[in-house]
Amino acid sequence: MDNLSECKRKVILVTDGDRIAKRAVEVAAKNIGARCISASAGNPTRRSGKELVEMIKQAPNDPVVVMLDDRGFNGAGRGEEALAFITAHPEIQVLGVLAVASNTENVSGCTVDASITNSGKVIEGAVDKSGKPKHDPQEGDTVEIIDKLNLPLVIGIGDIGKMDGADDAGKGAPLTTRAFQTIIEKSGFAQDLAVLQPDGAL
Repeated sequence: MDNLSECKRKVILVTDGDRIAKRAVEVAAKNIGARCISASAGNPTRRSGKELVEMIKQAPNDPVVVMLDDRGFNGAGRGEEALAFITAHPEIQVLGVLAVASNTENVSGCTVDASITNSGKVIEGAVDKSGKPKHDPQEGDTVEIIDKLNLPLVIGIGDIGKMDGADDAGKGAPLTTRAFQTIIEKSGFAQDLAVLQPDGAL
């Protein structure tokens, strides 16, 4: 890990932020030892990209999880605008983005590197809102800008905190947790952390 990379805050972005998603993301972030910016939740996102970057910089440890939501707005809504700002910020390193499926119509969607199904499997290709495999692209209301941002890793998932109860926060949000773990593993963050902390503790 180079010195420039070490100085940047490590961030996981989530393209959802409603009340149920917020609770699941908070639980899943705790499960992996991440810090969740709960104030980033909202349907739609209420905080600007600049405000969110300041919150990220104040978080006590990495990775930092940030929620972004367009509330079904076609085109670049507030969530996508904040997502683009965070991604481009020189003090932020995005480890990956969790692209959340929705039933929003007439959206172009995005390409995913892998997805988490409602049974917890990591698959190639996209999933729908219920977490079932589908043909690409991954469709959602806050994902249309993703392909333009050159993000290092995009993981698809169904409706966070739901999927017929399979991702319920009361059950530990297992699917969102698995998605975060996949980003940690594929991004190399855990390996970099093990170099800094020989015991490998997160």
